[in-house]
Amino acid sequence: MKIHEYQAKEILKDFGVPVPEGIVVYSIDALPAAIRQAQNQFGTEALVIKAQIHAGGRGKGGGVKFSADSEAALTNARNILGMTLVTPQTGPDGQLVRKILVSQAVDIAKEYYLAVTLDRACEQNVIIASAEGGVEIEEVAKTNPEKIVKVWIDPVFGLQSFQIRQVVAGLGFEGAAQKQAMKMIAKLYAAYTGTDASIAEINPLVLTEQGELLALDAKFNFDDNSLFRQKEIAAMRDLAEEDEREVEAGKHNLNYIKLEGNVGCMVNGAGLAMATMDIIKLKGGEPANFLDVGGGASAETVKNGFKIILSDPNVRAVLVNIFGGIVRCDRVANGIVDAVRELELGVPVVVRLAGTNSEEAKGILAAAGVTLTSADTLNDAAAEVVALTTET
Repeated sequence: MKIHEYQAKEILKDFGVPVPEGIVVYSIDALPAAIRQAQNQFGTEALVIKAQIHAGGRGKGGGVKFSADSEAALTNARNILGMTLVTPQTGPDGQLVRKILVSQAVDIAKEYYLAVTLDRACEQNVIIASAEGGVEIEEVAKTNPEKIVKVWIDPVFGLQSFQIRQVVAGLGFEGAAQKQAMKMIAKLYAAYTGTDASIAEINPLVLTEQGELLALDAKFNFDDNSLFRQKEIAAMRDLAEEDEREVEAGKHNLNYIKLEGNVGCMVNGAGLAMATMDIIKLKGGEPANFLDVGGGASAETVKNGFKIILSDPNVRAVLVNIFGGIVRCDRVANGIVDAVRELELGVPVVVRLAGTNSEEAKGILAAAGVTLTSADTLNDAAAEVVALTTET
């Protein structure tokens, strides 16, 4: 689960990490009063207007504007609130800006990058830091990897003082800033572990002209499996920022992710789903989605899966690839028949069923009198569905 910048800053503040003050605004009518309040509260005319969407690169898309006075702040806020912001992470369709953050402006002397995430290969948390903050850390890793500091944390022992000193030394902090940085790293790590985050990122972490360290921007992602015990975090979820199909899939306990292709995929099991998408690409096609109906797929699950897949207008054919382990293929076949009859699909469907009761399932499909193509192997199924997308 993702959250907005202002919510991430609230979490950091709760854990003792210093952040600039800000006021969230949801409507054009509330802007003048919010700007006046911000200037009075922050004691400065200068403000920064920041779009609040679940995507990075907002500044490059025109979603972050420095405003020297009230007039500039009001103009920038009106331009940003309600705009469709396109960034490298939103895709070409962009994301509607439904709220903005009127933030305190600070005098920046130096920018840094600081984050904690999970290194799955090492099965340890890792602190990633760089003196090249304010830019994409991926680009720094490509062009100047020596400027990135990584320190791995053994989960048995937790974060140790010497590890914090390693990060601080790598960033080049000295004097009072060094002490501030040590405290901030410890508090960021506490926020990361205390909220079951999958990443906690400060970019940029800034050293101000006054010698203070501030988290100027922040990002948190969370492990969805932990939300049952993170009630306050779960309450921060903004469904308006999520794909409607993904939200609907979640209601039916389906795992759905929209992609850019035209071959709809319905598969049980994440590994099989990945393999299915790979072979579709190998055959020259492009998957339109990742959809895992789970190990206990039923007729109703299959029907709901079809509804979600076909709500994407880009889908020109559907591949159903089910391996019957726990799930029985005959139940899936009944769901496919019901869906084809009820939903009037309008696109060709290729079905490959293997495993438990697969022969019975093939009989059900053959006797149903519905239009679909049955395949014995995944290779054949992928080739057939890709061919159908070029014909329709």
